[in-house]
Amino acid sequence: MADQLGKINSQGYQDLLAGRLGSSRKEVKQGPAFGVDVSITSLPGGLALAATSDPLSLIPSMGLQESAWLSLHLMANDMATTGFAPQYGQFVLNLPDTLSKADFSTYWGYIDQFCKEIGLAITGGHTGFVQGQNSTFAGGGTLMTIAPETEMICSTGAQIGDAIMVTKSCGLTATAILGMSFPETITQKLGAEVYRASCEQFYQTSSLLDALCAAGIESKFSEIHAMHDVTEGGVLGAIYELAIASDKGALIQDELLPVGNIAAAIAGLFGLDPRYCVGAGSMIIVCDPEKSDDVIKRLDIKDILCTEVGRITEKEVGVQIQKSGLMSPLAYQETDPYWMAYYNALNAGWK
Repeated sequence: MADQLGKINSQGYQDLLAGRLGSSRKEVKQGPAFGVDVSITSLPGGLALAATSDPLSLIPSMGLQESAWLSLHLMANDMATTGFAPQYGQFVLNLPDTLSKADFSTYWGYIDQFCKEIGLAITGGHTGFVQGQNSTFAGGGTLMTIAPETEMICSTGAQIGDAIMVTKSCGLTATAILGMSFPETITQKLGAEVYRASCEQFYQTSSLLDALCAAGIESKFSEIHAMHDVTEGGVLGAIYELAIASDKGALIQDELLPVGNIAAAIAGLFGLDPRYCVGAGSMIIVCDPEKSDDVIKRLDIKDILCTEVGRITEKEVGVQIQKSGLMSPLAYQETDPYWMAYYNALNAGWK
């Protein structure tokens, strides 16, 4: 049995996977690495293929539509860090045998709808029903896109002195899912308005538009040097990962980290620090500091909050966080606390 829940940590990657990655091919420009969301492979004609993979979500207590949304958009968020939207997708579905064909049809109908909304073609995969499958993950998917190689962004590209920016709020996904998964408890303890707002917050968990607005859609803005979407480990974990991927350090101003009222209320109820919780929907954007205001304005036009929270530094500085005037090394949390909070609430009979 694994000694921790959630995504494998950096040490686990080094112990189990690093150095065992099949054949080495010169056209692979970016392969697996800590803090890297996508692979990038050179193609003829100055193009490159970006690819990213993630689990597919199926959380019946939350809803089939919402599960389909997460399945697609958590992968699309990864692809968005290149500055491009995904174009093609493969879906592998290992579904619980308790899922009816009618419910699967509904779930897949939403996958189809959400793919069409972002211009994604489904090019293949595998579908099957599995006995004893009781996870909230029902398989995995891979998204791909082809674009000019010189225009693709990667989380390895941060430069010393760059501004670090965060879109939206810390803890978006964790607090939205907890709110929707335990509606009676949220309503009783925090009120109907908080529950309603958590449901609305759920559909902010796509950061595709955030990234495309920052990087440019019709033409690219060269001031964007790196992006990293916020997943397990939260905003602080994502900044840490980007800094390590870029072989740099970072200085984060704690008081500038955006935490919305709904995220703060739900995180407080579950005993969570929203800065460290899975936060898909937020994007870490690293850019030329002289252009940070321009990036913030571009996002503001689309009603997307973007907040500058720190700077990229020399590697020797490490990843530091300043709080109440005091500087300290940022502690990287290997396990996202959301997982334990979710299962503790289930075991406690919260509804």
